[in-house]
Amino acid sequence: MEHASARQIAAIPHYAEQGRECTLFEQAWLQRLPVLIKGPTGCGKTRFVEHMAARLGRPLVTVSCHDDLSAADLVGRHLIAGGDTVWCDGPLTRALRTGAILYLDEVVEARKDTTVVLHPLADDRRLLSIERTGEQLLAPPEFMLVVSYNPGYQNLLKSLKPSTRQRFVAMSFGYPAPALEEAIVAAESGVSPAEARSLVSLAGALRRLTHHDLEETASTRLLVMAGRLIAAGLDPAAACRAAIVEALSDDAETVAALAELVDAVLAPAGAAR
Repeated sequence: MEHASARQIAAIPHYAEQGRECTLFEQAWLQRLPVLIKGPTGCGKTRFVEHMAARLGRPLVTVSCHDDLSAADLVGRHLIAGGDTVWCDGPLTRALRTGAILYLDEVVEARKDTTVVLHPLADDRRLLSIERTGEQLLAPPEFMLVVSYNPGYQNLLKSLKPSTRQRFVAMSFGYPAPALEEAIVAAESGVSPAEARSLVSLAGALRRLTHHDLEETASTRLLVMAGRLIAAGLDPAAACRAAIVEALSDDAETVAALAELVDAVLAPAGAAR
């Protein structure tokens, strides 16, 4: 199997590897094993999958799962077109036919009947049975199933059954170490190293509050968004309030407290400039 060409490599989305996750993903693809990625919101799960799909030279089909997503939405359904009934492939079926990488983001949000479809694809059968057409599709060697979810949102009603989890090679993602996160924020947003350092320091302060005051914490994604506003000329404190603070809470008192924390963390950096 050929990997990405020199021209394709130039278009590979940037991803800063934290460990050996790229090697693990590539070996799973070569061995035709499905992959489960666990990690908090905004830690780079989607970017990682985009990076690996481009690196392996495979098309990527991404589905953002939600409460109403059913097995039929993934597989396909009959539709009426021009007075005739025609079959329309869903994203799962299209990925199989083209040998793509199928990425189901936040898979636990989908309806439970989706696991019935995924199980035969996630074991040695690598098979999709389309009941409405009678067709059986065998996954080509290039096809790969990748799913992700945020364990922090799990509860009794939204979790993966052991029978599903144990079909996947699993990897856990977290937020990058400070030095690496600073490099990511600087590269993705265009801010200076010093500004990136201030943003990561702010994230560290906010993340220490997670289990006390916030349902979710400041993600690397939010830092990059704030960085882009700063790079565009917006005042750092205003950028952080808009891109980070307001995204973390709707409670007025909490927002005010977080804004004070932003001012306290960014003040030393401003004085240094």
